Amino acid sequence: MAFRIPSARINWTNSSFLIGTAITSVTAVPLYAWFVKVDAFQIGMFLCFFVATGLSITLGYHRLFAHKAFEARWPIRLLTLLFGAATFENSALAWVSDHRRHHKNVDSDDDPYDITKGFWHAHIGWILFRLDPEPPWDNVADLRKDRLVMLQEKYYVRTAITVGFLLPALLGFLHAGWIGALGGFLIAGVARVVAVQHMTFFINSLCHTVGRQPYSDQCSARDSALMAVFTFGEGYHNYHHEFQHDYRNGVKWWQWDPTKWSIWILSKLGLVKGLRRVSEEKILLLQLAEARRRLDARLACQVTPLQGRMRLLLQHSGAKLHHLGERWTALKAEYAEKTDVQIEHARAALIEIRREVRHAFDLLELASAMA
Repeated sequence: MAFRIPSARINWTNSSFLIGTAITSVTAVPLYAWFVKVDAFQIGMFLCFFVATGLSITLGYHRLFAHKAFEARWPIRLLTLLFGAATFENSALAWVSDHRRHHKNVDSDDDPYDITKGFWHAHIGWILFRLDPEPPWDNVADLRKDRLVMLQEKYYVRTAITVGFLLPALLGFLHAGWIGALGGFLIAGVARVVAVQHMTFFINSLCHTVGRQPYSDQCSARDSALMAVFTFGEGYHNYHHEFQHDYRNGVKWWQWDPTKWSIWILSKLGLVKGLRRVSEEKILLLQLAEARRRLDARLACQVTPLQGRMRLLLQHSGAKLHHLGERWTALKAEYAEKTDVQIEHARAALIEIRREVRHAFDLLELASAMA
């Protein structure tokens, strides 16, 4: 007997749009490129719209509206709402409601994109099908007070079509007439929408499936440096789930996080303020706790006995981490006055602790490879 999905469970609007834009991107766009050719203007327009709409999701919808990681003046809120709508990922109000519910109920039935229901469900299935009654938007009372957010909610569809499709078509027309308008619509419009949407979708699916968990394994969220490249820094998802109100996802200076850099630059221009960030001490202590927990679990493992030398190395690393944790706690009290000299001592201790934490994770990976 063939498996059939009841039509009542299908979200026909979402399904038609997502499938239609995907098919158009793999058929009409290549045909246009073959017969008309794509010039530098079309490529540049695609990249500009990709960056503008992608950052409007990561900087606007996500870190500003969903997590209140900073405060923004009205021009920034307006621009992220306009170009955020152009991603066709729903209004800010609906997007934030789903995302806050995800953080509150991660990996459970109340998580809208619950990864335990499968990669496909977390990636796009939850959008295509009505699996449950729509939950109420009872967690966005703060955003209902924002006049710009409510205006976008009221005119969301018109805004999405105008900014997402008509604007690139108009720019294409001004560049090369009607054939340029078609190219703008297809490339900077349709293909760009598909690219940005799946950039977001992969955070819900891939970053809950593949990657490292240096901060906690209490939920499925993982850090992926590769995904950070394609998602404006959102790939450091394990950190984000532990410290969701930090305006940074890539907390290390060398981690790729254009959203973080954009927020910092805007703060220097006076367009945003109140950047929230977790202290290095708190981050380091969580990494210490996670490293020690993994070491203890590895040492206690009876299923795959460790070689004697590796066991000694892990025991030594565990003892060192315990010592450094106690030392850091003592340093906090000793350097409470925070004079310049004391701060330098604290920084030196922090560097040493970081080095030992990295060493502990290296030993864990080595032990796993040798098991």
